[in-house]
Amino acid sequence: MTTSSALTARQVWTRNRGIALALVLLLVGAATIAVIRSQTRHGNLDPRSADPRGSRAVAELLADRGVTTRLVTTLDAARESVGPDTTLLVAVPDLLTHRQQTELAKATAPSGGRTVLVAPGDWSVGRLAPGVTASPVTTLETALDPDCTLPEARRAGSAETGGIRYQTTATDADACYPSERRPTLLRLPAASGRGDTVLLGAPDILLNDRLDQQGNASLALQLLGSRPHLVWYLPSPADSSTADTGRRSLFDLLPPGWLWGTLQLFVAALLAAFWRGRRFGPLVPERLPVVIRASETTEGRARLYRKADARDRASTVLRSTARTRLAPLVGVPAAQAHTPEALLPALSARLPDSGEQALRSLLFGEPPRDDAALIALTDRLDALEREVRRS
Repeated sequence: MTTSSALTARQVWTRNRGIALALVLLLVGAATIAVIRSQTRHGNLDPRSADPRGSRAVAELLADRGVTTRLVTTLDAARESVGPDTTLLVAVPDLLTHRQQTELAKATAPSGGRTVLVAPGDWSVGRLAPGVTASPVTTLETALDPDCTLPEARRAGSAETGGIRYQTTATDADACYPSERRPTLLRLPAASGRGDTVLLGAPDILLNDRLDQQGNASLALQLLGSRPHLVWYLPSPADSSTADTGRRSLFDLLPPGWLWGTLQLFVAALLAAFWRGRRFGPLVPERLPVVIRASETTEGRARLYRKADARDRASTVLRSTARTRLAPLVGVPAAQAHTPEALLPALSARLPDSGEQALRSLLFGEPPRDDAALIALTDRLDALEREVRRS
């Protein structure tokens, strides 16, 4: 009789409650972060939004100076609005697909107007501003000095442009607000001689809660108010022009921090599984609470064989046990006790009158057809063993 090694529900909970609690905390934390981010990003860079991350304040200041602001959310509307008397602001260029970026660049290049790109990264800067590359490492500084000859920057003074840094091969570009010798504001004159493209390394100068800091308001009003009309392009996922083969995958849309965090959680889960697995250790023998005589075990197994009519199984056990006992008596190694080619010749030599064919039928033959034949087989095996012992 053995004791059950299965764990109860209480034991399973006790052993795994730490991992369960960690998973619950992780889910609660993720939900909390999602809610907070959804609230703080509501109306982000939207000229109609009065939220801290909105841009309603700069739109109203521009209106006081006679500059009209029109919000568009589709590529077609943005392309139709460009012109020499228009400033096109692209709020989140990295949300555009490659095809959208190419079409937008074709529309703005000959327009003669100004295009302002807010924090374009590697995904978009090469198409919207040819000849410009974005540094993969952003600056940690926020307020920077102009350190350039661009009139708008010199009048504004220090501003919070710190963010993405750029590098260009154009010799006539205005590189302002440098951080570690790379500008965070870049102005590129158009090839046609009319219009220009301005790259902002960070959106801070356009936000409601940062507009009154440093020279942010002055710089924003000068960059966006150089033309009488401002078209504020806020890309939308509902734009039908996003349905193309250049659309990014889900992993491209995830911030790099989430990908690294998921990888770290995966490694932590593997380490936790390894740690928990080693705690079980090797198997430990356990003392049985009750000692059962061998005869009772044999009788119990025999009753099970009889109840199931398992004469084939019973005869196999009987023959195997008989061969195991006979092999050392006739000088056959235990490893070859169940090999007819080794056992039968040794038995025939010990019992010349028995015949090898009869011994083969007895020790390796077919299962008995009924209980009487099984009993007869048992008697014959006992008789064979006694005869070998006497010889």
